[in-house]
Amino acid sequence: MRLDLNTAVKNAEQGINNYLDSAFKEDMIDRQSYLIAKQDTLKKLKEWLFDTKIDEISPNLKGAILDAIHKQRWEDIVNAFRKEMNFGTGGIRGLMATYKEAIIKLKEDGIDAEILKGPNTLNNVVLLKTSAGVAKYGRDRGFNKIVIGYDSRVRGYDFSKTIAELFLAYDYTVYLFDDPCPYPEVTYAIPYERIKAHLGILISASHNDYRYNGYKLSCGNGSQFDPEQRNEMYFDYILKATTDDIKLQQISETPKGKIIFLGGDKILDNFDYMGHEDSLFNIHEAHREHVKSFLLQKQESGNKIGIGYCAFHGSGRIAVPRLLRDIGFDDLKIITHQGLNELDGMFPSFNSDPGREQQPDPGDPRAAVIEKTGFDYDFPGKWEETEILLGTDPDADRVGTVVHVPENQRHLYNNRDYLLLPADDMWALLLWFRLEFDKSIDPEKTFITLSHTTSDSIVKIALKNGIGVVKTWVGFGNLSAAVRETWDNKIQDDKYENLYEGRLNPQDELCNMFIQETNSMNNGKRIYNLGALEQSNGFSILGYPPKDEFSLGEKGHVRDKDGTFAAILIAEIAEWAKKNNTSLFELIDEKVYLDPEVGLFVNHYEPDPLDGEYPGIQGDRTKKAILRRALGYYQLALAGGLEIAGHPVKSAVIYRTGKYDILYPRTYDFIFPDEGIRFYFDDERLSHLTIRPSGTTNSLRFHIQLHSDVNRDNLVEKKQELHKRALQITDQIRVMLDAPRSSVLG
Repeated sequence: MRLDLNTAVKNAEQGINNYLDSAFKEDMIDRQSYLIAKQDTLKKLKEWLFDTKIDEISPNLKGAILDAIHKQRWEDIVNAFRKEMNFGTGGIRGLMATYKEAIIKLKEDGIDAEILKGPNTLNNVVLLKTSAGVAKYGRDRGFNKIVIGYDSRVRGYDFSKTIAELFLAYDYTVYLFDDPCPYPEVTYAIPYERIKAHLGILISASHNDYRYNGYKLSCGNGSQFDPEQRNEMYFDYILKATTDDIKLQQISETPKGKIIFLGGDKILDNFDYMGHEDSLFNIHEAHREHVKSFLLQKQESGNKIGIGYCAFHGSGRIAVPRLLRDIGFDDLKIITHQGLNELDGMFPSFNSDPGREQQPDPGDPRAAVIEKTGFDYDFPGKWEETEILLGTDPDADRVGTVVHVPENQRHLYNNRDYLLLPADDMWALLLWFRLEFDKSIDPEKTFITLSHTTSDSIVKIALKNGIGVVKTWVGFGNLSAAVRETWDNKIQDDKYENLYEGRLNPQDELCNMFIQETNSMNNGKRIYNLGALEQSNGFSILGYPPKDEFSLGEKGHVRDKDGTFAAILIAEIAEWAKKNNTSLFELIDEKVYLDPEVGLFVNHYEPDPLDGEYPGIQGDRTKKAILRRALGYYQLALAGGLEIAGHPVKSAVIYRTGKYDILYPRTYDFIFPDEGIRFYFDDERLSHLTIRPSGTTNSLRFHIQLHSDVNRDNLVEKKQELHKRALQITDQIRVMLDAPRSSVLG
């Protein structure tokens, strides 16, 4: 028998306060989190319990809350209600539930499943309130078209459909995908000439584990919103939205022309178009032809290269093979082991044990092992007959590449005959290839953008070829914003041209919001973006300035990362390499490392924790404690007394833009270094360690870059030496910060 609401609130007040008091007393949560949770948890719980509109939106929601109160699940209740879900650079992303049984129930029962939900979980009420805020923001600016898609996440289509119904009720024309789609198709469709939408939404949590979902928000040119626009949208609209702003227009009752489905050249047998079958628009073909226009080599049917592909249970399962085959890569082997080529938001090929939930991330070396496992079971062909393996994450905006390792270097990789190439190396090679074969490039007009944690090997290649460089903060939104600033000729004004470590003056506390560093930008003449590249397996080419604010760049691709696009460009290089009796691995050695103007760069990356995040309100404390220790080592480095794994630190810097100061208010002993703390091991600033926290989740990142000059005789030896040093530094900093690995990297 369930409690009545007033009794439930009374019990909840006592239980929540007892839990928080005990957790604070036992030092499981910090004072700031404790005070905020004490202030907000019960308040938000009461708001949801006594909101009668919620009964219409989600009839089973309150039953689950009352059940959690009855079962005294105080920690779960606190984590669900202590705050609103963080609104980050690309929208919102978070847990739908903390435990597997709840996600299974959501999958089986639908988006109104009776599981614990609150403002700090990803659920139908949060998504609809957020969408109401976005809809009103857009309506006040004359926006009236939106593209909506979804990937393979649990109940992704149902979330997308109900969001579409809200925008229809706000008199938008909605373009809704009829099948799980790559995020890059959403960002391509938004500014497409025959659509010209003003907004785009993808329901996806990218590469996070099965418990997560998200709301990726794009503006009218397909990029993420700028911070100023995003903050205005969030604080003036989304935060002020209530359930009274939620209204829905059934698709089946929508007039013709107001709902348009995006897909292929024919309707799908297993999809309900709700009477709008004749509205289907073939966006797949448009995206495919656009991608093919970037190839530099003449393509012939029956290309003599073997390619393996793994969809990671995601939306690239049709798009990537279709692109490859259309170009002529007929020897294509699809990995189907454990359903890897089937849509499944539970991601059954990846660990789902509590506390060890693994991410379907193609940039994770452990995920590459899953790809390789496919060979032993049902891979239709031998590894020896395959040049590369490509893998995309669930929304296909990231791509990983597995390559052969020459026999003389296998001892560097645990005697394996395969290696997941770090994106740093793949992008360096891709940049070299395009500079080598794209004869239309005018170096004086050309520049690249890359995040400050992406390898400086790419910078060296660009500068050697007379190409300008703009370094940004992490995230493709920053890369895209930096390109736009360059197009607008703002990079050369006083705001940027003398930037050092993100600052005009070393004494400045805050860094520039977009730019960390510029190099050789040629007095504002550079207008062609040859590449936007990031360590986290993201890539695109943004091209020349667009004709208007709702268009792609001329001769450019989407303004966010595209794993399907990058996969095609990588396949082209692999084909060229085979024709020239070499391989991707050997090309990187020859064209990057052995170039005396570049040298050997070893870039090592590890997340902390290795999977997911430190959970809940207790995770807040863990993350802040690690950062406090890191800030202490920063002070020690300034005093000249810090060594890490036997390597003296020559200098250190804090990168802070202030973009998350509302979430992490400054105190006497803590500032939030949103773009990280960097420790330099050399005067040239080519070897360093960066500790970078996530702004929206309780996790951190360790980035290590080491550099050495090499020659043909000592290349392998130097690789071994630098890889060993990188692991030693990572091991030592984890000990120093009390952030041990929760599992072992493969």
